Amino acid sequence: MAAPYSPSVRRRRLSAELKRLRTETGMTLNEVAKHTGISRANLSKIEQAESKTVPAPTLNKLLDLYKVDDPPVRAAMHELSKLAGLKGWWSLYKDLMPQTLVDFEAEACAIRTYEAQVIPGLLQTPAYADAIFRANRVRDDSEIAQRVTARMARQSILNRTNPPTYLVIIDEAAVRRMVGSASVMSEQLRHLRHMAARDNIDIYVLPFAAGAHTSTEGKYLIMDFPDPRDASVIYLESPTTTMFLEEDEQIRLYNDMFGSTQCCSMTPAQSLDFLNQRVQELEE
Repeated sequence: MAAPYSPSVRRRRLSAELKRLRTETGMTLNEVAKHTGISRANLSKIEQAESKTVPAPTLNKLLDLYKVDDPPVRAAMHELSKLAGLKGWWSLYKDLMPQTLVDFEAEACAIRTYEAQVIPGLLQTPAYADAIFRANRVRDDSEIAQRVTARMARQSILNRTNPPTYLVIIDEAAVRRMVGSASVMSEQLRHLRHMAARDNIDIYVLPFAAGAHTSTEGKYLIMDFPDPRDASVIYLESPTTTMFLEEDEQIRLYNDMFGSTQCCSMTPAQSLDFLNQRVQELEE
């Protein structure tokens, strides 16, 4: 199987490399536009990763201007540009999920998440996901089925040969909240126990006893990448909007929040005991 790729991350990487090359030459966007005939607006879009692709002639003009003469380096840049325009399986579900999130998840080497209300999507069972989607009473059966299929497909990153490290903090409320039915919740929590046995997955339950904590304001997801040129990405979601944060100060803030919340949580072993107890309660 070919290694997973992420158009969004590669597009961002290409943009960062081109911006770095321009900065090293000391040229402004206006000067580059004058030398290449490429409009300043297009150059800005390329450097901000707003252009889905960089045409080969455009890329060649920029590499020539920046005096990138090494054939392997030029070939790598063109390959990066080529991959930036490709689509993965998630393009089939682009209207049903934040596509860029799935792009980033496919490339991440480590994912950390805090979830307050429900079990994280990457760990949901089909029945649990179905019940979550049915909570929105305006969706029909066909749309719900599509959403469940998309969510299950998204989980494939945890089943690949080299899966990302996945650290999950789940609020006790999400473990206790009855979603669907007792049998649905029992199956879901047993699935959590099964996933927690994997070497790359650690599950922490944040108990009510922890009181107020640094993540009280809501859920978030942190993704780290194997290439040091790719900064971590923070993903935030609400019913109407999604947001990606990648400024250094924002990343430091959320790293600190996650670490502090993790310290307030049960250990993975204690969390497993708690899940076992909750399953027994449901099955009795």
